Amino acid sequence: MNSQSEQNFYEALLEIIQVLNSIHDTDELLREVMNIAMETMQAERGFIMIESPAKPGEFVPAITRNIDPDADVETGSASQSVLNQVMETKEPVMTHDAPQDDRFSDAESIISQQIQSILAVPLSIKGEISGVIYLDSRRNRTKFTPQGLRFMEAFANQAAIAVDNANLIQRKMRENIALRSQLKEVYPFEEILGESEAMQKVFRVMERVLETDTPVLLQGESGTGKELVARAIHYQGHRREQPFVAQFCGALPDTLLESELFGHKKGAFTGATEDKPGLFEIANGGTFFLDEIADIPLSTQTKLLRVAQEGELKRVGDTKSVHVDVRIISATNKDLEVEVNEGNFREDLFYRINVITITMPPLRERGDDVVLLAEMFLKKYASKMNKNITGISDGALRELSRYSWPGNVRELENTVQRAITLCDDTEIRPEHLGLEQVKGKGVKDPSLDVVKKQHVLDVLEKFDGNRTHAAEALGVSLRWLQYQLKDWDEN
Repeated sequence: MNSQSEQNFYEALLEIIQVLNSIHDTDELLREVMNIAMETMQAERGFIMIESPAKPGEFVPAITRNIDPDADVETGSASQSVLNQVMETKEPVMTHDAPQDDRFSDAESIISQQIQSILAVPLSIKGEISGVIYLDSRRNRTKFTPQGLRFMEAFANQAAIAVDNANLIQRKMRENIALRSQLKEVYPFEEILGESEAMQKVFRVMERVLETDTPVLLQGESGTGKELVARAIHYQGHRREQPFVAQFCGALPDTLLESELFGHKKGAFTGATEDKPGLFEIANGGTFFLDEIADIPLSTQTKLLRVAQEGELKRVGDTKSVHVDVRIISATNKDLEVEVNEGNFREDLFYRINVITITMPPLRERGDDVVLLAEMFLKKYASKMNKNITGISDGALRELSRYSWPGNVRELENTVQRAITLCDDTEIRPEHLGLEQVKGKGVKDPSLDVVKKQHVLDVLEKFDGNRTHAAEALGVSLRWLQYQLKDWDEN
């Protein structure tokens, strides 16, 4: 074999290794294996036999090139004789002068088809044959040599591994699809866990709005998962391939919020050094999630109403209108009807965004979902922190179940994360949670709001009035804490 031939063989081996790393579809992989074998050996015909998934022990043609498997792979044919020998001996078969080869002297197909060279190698994993690569040629015998055979053996070893890996990946994908389908029957939105009737009501409404563009208003306390629901509606709906844009409306000054939402023209205000598209333009075709929409000032609400009604907006400082196609999902922890009655929120905008309302239940009303979520957070963060914590003790579960959770799911997540950090055992215990005992009649006690208020004030006092530190300890946002203190007149 000359150096150029060796170089071709080495390049082919490198190619099959690249195939191994890049192709996970079995059929596509087998086609590529066949292509490389045919091209490198300069064969005229070829096929790959693999074991039938439906009938173990029976081999069927998977890929063919210039050959009719029904006619050529039959009893008495040269190809069938070769296949039988490879599968019986688990060794390759090669001849570069088939008509003179005693092993095939009775094979009429060699003479009738004028076959000169034959090469067949087993695809085997751990000594077990999973298939055979067969090649033959009527004219070209230059590559059907001992060196070519060595290449094909190495090539077949790599191909067998690649095919086995592809089969494994496809099997896992099928299992994953089946598992996801089963999970969807229990948890219709896999990102959001909940078996309580309160959450089942949420899921039922979500399913009805997925394939529509109907505006949705999400109501509920902070930390109940409103943004998670908005994302689930978008990514499981018909706009899933388009952008999802979220903006917290209470975090920016009025003028800056307007610029963020609608964009601005160069020179519209100090610092506007260039034209800038707003978030509505960025969300065009997709979904815009307006978190805490009640905090939008009245002047900006007027512009928002035009977008909601007409799909049109004007950048700050511009006279030209821009058309956008955006589904609006809004969220608030305030009672918007009260805000409308008090003159803080436009009534026409309220009716425009409040076509479908989904009320997120507070965690204290979700029963055993507390345990379900706690166990999910335990698996998530124990794995991230490389902690060998396998469960939550009965005592800790009791505390989790009777605690009022003023910060809802967000507070529960932070509590479990903190407990994992403090835990030096294989089980979360009550002392790791850091929760104060909630006394009384449990979550249905009419004095629950009083209990919540007292707990928040106790934590605030513990941190000498530092609201940032208190919010962190409670597992709630600073904004939520400030709202609560304002409602309680604790300024």
